Amino acid sequence: RLPQLNSVSVPAGVDEALVRRRLLEDHNLEIDAGLGVLAGKVWRIGLMGHGSHLTNVLRCVGAVEAVLASEGAPIATGAAVEAARSACASS
Repeated sequence: RLPQLNSVSVPAGVDEALVRRRLLEDHNLEIDAGLGVLAGKVWRIGLMGHGSHLTNVLRCVGAVEAVLASEGAPIATGAAVEAARSACASS
C-alpha cells in the first residue's frame, strides 16, 4: 500500500490499454496497468511531488474522464473533476 499510488477500477467494457495509450499520446500523461490478478482491471496512477499539486491532479482526472467519454464509457462527465476538487477543498 502506497498513499501516493491510486488504484482506479477500469469501467466494464473499456479497453484499458487503449485508454492508457491515448492518455500518453493525446495528453502526455502516463499511467500504469494493474499487475497480477489486477491486470486489465485497474489503472495505477501515481501523484507524487509536483504531480500532487491540485492543478496536476485535476489535469490527470480531467484527461482520464475525457478519454473515457470519447471511448463511450458510461461515465458522468464532470463528476470526477468536481469530486477531486471538492476532496481537495475539504482537506
